[in-house]
Amino acid sequence: MDVKTKRLFILSHCKRINKQLLSRLSTQDSSFHSFLMLNEDEWEMKFHIEKETIRLIKQEYRSYSFEELYTTYQKQNISFLPIFDEKYPSLLKEIPDPPPYLYYKGDIRLLDTLYHLSVVGTRHPTNYGQKALETVLKPLINMNWVIVSGLAKGIDTFAHEAAIAHGGKTVAVIAGGLNHLYPRENRPLANQLMEHHLILSEHSPSTPPQKWHFPKRNRIISGLSLGTLIVQAKKRSGSLITAYQALEQNREVFAIPGSIFDDFSAGTNELIRNGAKLVMDANDILEEFYLK
Repeated sequence: MDVKTKRLFILSHCKRINKQLLSRLSTQDSSFHSFLMLNEDEWEMKFHIEKETIRLIKQEYRSYSFEELYTTYQKQNISFLPIFDEKYPSLLKEIPDPPPYLYYKGDIRLLDTLYHLSVVGTRHPTNYGQKALETVLKPLINMNWVIVSGLAKGIDTFAHEAAIAHGGKTVAVIAGGLNHLYPRENRPLANQLMEHHLILSEHSPSTPPQKWHFPKRNRIISGLSLGTLIVQAKKRSGSLITAYQALEQNREVFAIPGSIFDDFSAGTNELIRNGAKLVMDANDILEEFYLK
């Protein structure tokens, strides 16, 4: 690991440095060499941060041992991927606010292929939602599309499991760190993904998931893929947040329609009314990418 990556690795553990400040630091000095060299007055002038906060940031940075952390993660098979690494997914770099680094466990080569489809939806799907998802995903999986989702209960879980059941590959993006897998009941699935597929996080491994992490995580789910498929979502839901983030990222948005009497289809039906592509089978997705 080169010096620049080591510095970013340590900075990723500093709780007083958010992603916005880290981005500004990187813009100021992509090698992060000046990070500890600037005095408090220079910090205050360049980044508009109070001197006491600057002092605490530097103190926190110096409190970490790169060797100890890196050795611990190696034993856990956890790897660190900075945005300037060639293995960092090119599609994710294109979004307005790509994570400056990712932690991962599993097969990073799954990010090499272009053909990723993100899948999100309700945590409480009906039989219709499950069957519709299976119908749409199976042909895509058989064509080696990688399925991306968030390891949540419901549609996320079924999407990951469909990829595994049909001999495909899947990527999960989680809200907290890799040592805080959520929800608890999906830990066996998570272990399977870390062994044979891939799990990603934009947080250091010891970071517990917070409520605000989940909508932020969704931009990565959509950002990794050419398109996002919404399966059963209420009008106010995280799935719709993901859909609109995908639109902001200039990605395709697909939705499986449902009954006008079903609350869990109200969000997807509204997306279709507003321009998302109605999906009844895999060809509705494939034809958008000239693969039909």
